[in-house]
Amino acid sequence: MRLSRRDLMKKAGMAAVGTGFAGLSLSMANKAIGAGQEQQNKIPDLPWPYKKLDPEAVAEAAYEGYYKGACSYGVFEAIVAPLRKEIGFPYTMMPSTLLVVGQGGVADVASLCGSLNGAASAIFLVTGGMDKKLRDASYSIIQDVFLWYEQTALPDYRPKSPKYEIIKSVSGSNLCHVSVSKWCKASKFKSFSKERSERCGWLTAAVAKYTAESLNKYADGAFKMAYPLSAAAKACRSCHDKGSKLENTRAVTDCGGCHFTPSMKQEHPKF
Repeated sequence: MRLSRRDLMKKAGMAAVGTGFAGLSLSMANKAIGAGQEQQNKIPDLPWPYKKLDPEAVAEAAYEGYYKGACSYGVFEAIVAPLRKEIGFPYTMMPSTLLVVGQGGVADVASLCGSLNGAASAIFLVTGGMDKKLRDASYSIIQDVFLWYEQTALPDYRPKSPKYEIIKSVSGSNLCHVSVSKWCKASKFKSFSKERSERCGWLTAAVAKYTAESLNKYADGAFKMAYPLSAAAKACRSCHDKGSKLENTRAVTDCGGCHFTPSMKQEHPKF
């Protein structure tokens, strides 16, 4: 049977009257209550508990979240908010505002796409941890989301109430810089246009939806990577990655997103 703070204080006060040490007893009661609350609020190790999500609802929430706190926040909060509602602690202790810094490839420097930053953070929160087996399982989900992002014509989700109609493009990269540039080339819109911003809102929704679907499969014990490395990337790794002749890099990504292929060299002779 659990006692409320008032009940415990009442019992402590009654005991104090009988012993003549009211101040000491009440002090001890406060310490006991404080210790219990501290234990209750202790942040547990990862992974945190997970309940399957509605991918469509997550996508819509991510789209709205994009216009509130940008791409990284949009994906992360769209996944964490329903868990905060359904599960409560420890998600009530997670400040999603932290992910706002992932905007535009982290603080607008256009490195890793913010939507992927938010997705990776959410995935690791509910599947990862210090244990190597947990990390490996979590990383496989994250890598699949990244490779899906690189290889798929996106955004592949249309919000229910869009501000503009948006075309799709294949980024071939997980970088904000490349993803935006490829879309601008395909759409003919400028990178700081309202249409490009709307495109990133759709993209945030698409990434959140795919992430939720992946987590649901993982919860069912049915997750399998659906997007392996491309043949071109595997060829690059055979010379440059672990155990190769050169072994001068490491990557689980589409190399063509940053490095020039022979056909691109023909288009850009100076390289």
